Amino acid sequence: MNNNKTNQERVPIVPYISPSTILPELTPKAIILGILLSMLMAASNAYLGLKIGFTVSACIPAAVISMAVLTIFRTSNILENNIVQTAASAGEAVAGALAFTLPALIMIGFWDHFPFLVTASITAIGGILGVLFSVPLRRALMVEGDLKFPEGVATAEVLKAADSAGSSGIQELVKGGFAAAILKFGQTGVQLLGDNMHYWVKTSKTVFGFGTGFSMALIAAGYIIGFSATVSLILGAVIAWVFGVPIYGLMEGMPADAGSAYETAVTIWNSKIRIVGVGTMVFGGLWTVYELIKPLIFSVKSSLEAVRMARSGEAHTILRTERDIPISYVFMGTVILAIPLFIILNHIMSTSGMQLTNGLLIGSSLFLTIFALVIGFLCCSITAYMCGIVGSSNNPLSGVTLMAVLLVSLVMLVILSTQIDFVVNTHEAINAAGVTLLIGALVCCASSTSGDNLQDLKSGQLVGATPWKLQVMLIVGVVAAAVTITPILQVLFEAYGIGEVMPRPGMDPTQALGAPKAALMATVAKSIFTRSMDWAMLLLGGAIAVVIIIADVILKKRKSEIRLPVLGVAIGIYMPLDITMPLLIGGLIAYFADKAIHAKKAHLASNFESSVAITKRKGMLFAAGLIAGEALIGIAMAIPFSIFQSTSIFKWVPDSLASMTDVLGLLAAGLVIWWFYNISSKTNHK
Repeated sequence: MNNNKTNQERVPIVPYISPSTILPELTPKAIILGILLSMLMAASNAYLGLKIGFTVSACIPAAVISMAVLTIFRTSNILENNIVQTAASAGEAVAGALAFTLPALIMIGFWDHFPFLVTASITAIGGILGVLFSVPLRRALMVEGDLKFPEGVATAEVLKAADSAGSSGIQELVKGGFAAAILKFGQTGVQLLGDNMHYWVKTSKTVFGFGTGFSMALIAAGYIIGFSATVSLILGAVIAWVFGVPIYGLMEGMPADAGSAYETAVTIWNSKIRIVGVGTMVFGGLWTVYELIKPLIFSVKSSLEAVRMARSGEAHTILRTERDIPISYVFMGTVILAIPLFIILNHIMSTSGMQLTNGLLIGSSLFLTIFALVIGFLCCSITAYMCGIVGSSNNPLSGVTLMAVLLVSLVMLVILSTQIDFVVNTHEAINAAGVTLLIGALVCCASSTSGDNLQDLKSGQLVGATPWKLQVMLIVGVVAAAVTITPILQVLFEAYGIGEVMPRPGMDPTQALGAPKAALMATVAKSIFTRSMDWAMLLLGGAIAVVIIIADVILKKRKSEIRLPVLGVAIGIYMPLDITMPLLIGGLIAYFADKAIHAKKAHLASNFESSVAITKRKGMLFAAGLIAGEALIGIAMAIPFSIFQSTSIFKWVPDSLASMTDVLGLLAAGLVIWWFYNISSKTNHK
């Protein structure tokens, strides 16, 4: 973690609502609306997660919907809006986590349906643990750290701009929203505009090339986090795509029948190079947690001191905007949640058919419960850190979950191999993989909720919300989503099937929901127990992590403005170019806009500082609008996509333009990028 600034040097955050101002937050209308929106976001994102392997961040859409609904009431305020979007975003976090993991249990044959009680319980336990674990992480990453949390910043700007409708910046927010919404609808709706462009060349021995995506939300996120933060992401992308894919093709040969040059490159990256990213993430995650030890200890001590002050009547000295759920409640809640988790794991292992003695069954269930909590906190820390860098929509949640599945699988392999030969007993291997994936689902829910909660707490920090109220409301949203998501998953499975698994004969396999992230989880879990994991690629990722860590330590000692956080590099290796390159474009816009502003310093004279502040706010609001517009249209399209079970219902592309969509997409994205740069660099001077 980059902690170059000391507490004395760090510029304090001035919240929109003063800590001394008391406004209603946890009101009945906010709670009810938050629950309803949490259910809506969970439902609308479940289909997308199963169909295409990603979900749409709900922070800004929920904030906009909340603002529209709350205007019906005579009295409402910005903190109520923030409370509502906090609960609603839990639905998206839970939907993504389950869509990335639980379908794997169907794919490997461990389940033939989604049992309501187990699914809802795992979801609720994991989600609540994520909220509890985020309490010490808030101070470690947000107060003591200097991470940006781009979606939290964007959400706060949306809330503030709407609260002060007369502000000049509202125009930039609306402009960005319309631009991104129109572009996204052109890309995903009518499919007239390409959403990426790639150029790859295939030779007899290897394949090489490069490409980018055209997501305005990602470009806006890159602008918010800044150029320096995108350097590590691009380094990872270069390692994976410029060197990794061509070198692997040259040394190991290209996959047969992979298709075009681009499809061949993606096949190599997805099956081999991505595992390198997981290895980098595992080693980098351990290093990141090591770096977080001091601020986490400080956070726990601060929270314990707050509890002591509250008991002694001194709590009034703690600012309202710094009051978390007491750390004693965090410890108590974690212990309480461990009990039903142990019961669930013990029940599943005892009924799975694995031939275990009672002693090994109880002992392994207890050990796995404790291990799941430890791994859960580790993954929550990593996910929260990465959300601080690239935002919750773009953090590699599936990569973190893969790390957890790997570690849990290895532990189970060591424990259970004393009585089971998994290589010979394939059925036992599937059962063990099923238990592993269930723990992976728990960890994924915790990690997703934790990262999402940190984004909400960041927006809360900027608008002046009370942290403990946000944390409580997120728990409410998690429970609401946990109850909703199970029947939705079951209905989708029965209607279309998942992967190659059809619930009844005669179904069309071409309409099945692919659940690509869950398929990856299933493959990894089975490969551990059947001894087919590619350990060479995983360890190569670990070696890369060591090199990057050493380089970053050297940069830190030299007090360089450019740093190389190892998890940023891991993200670059693990994520596709369609994500990493737009982030770089956004970072470059921020860099060159700042250069352009400072080049006008002589013309601005005494008004320089105020002009810079106004211009940067306009740029930030335009970026927030881009994120909001793409997210809102994504949610809006998800509803008819879910109803008609197709992502092509709006498609309209004349045959004469079918080959031109990439060029049209590039031109359209280029116009918006040019507009973005002008808004973020234009200052008012005579």
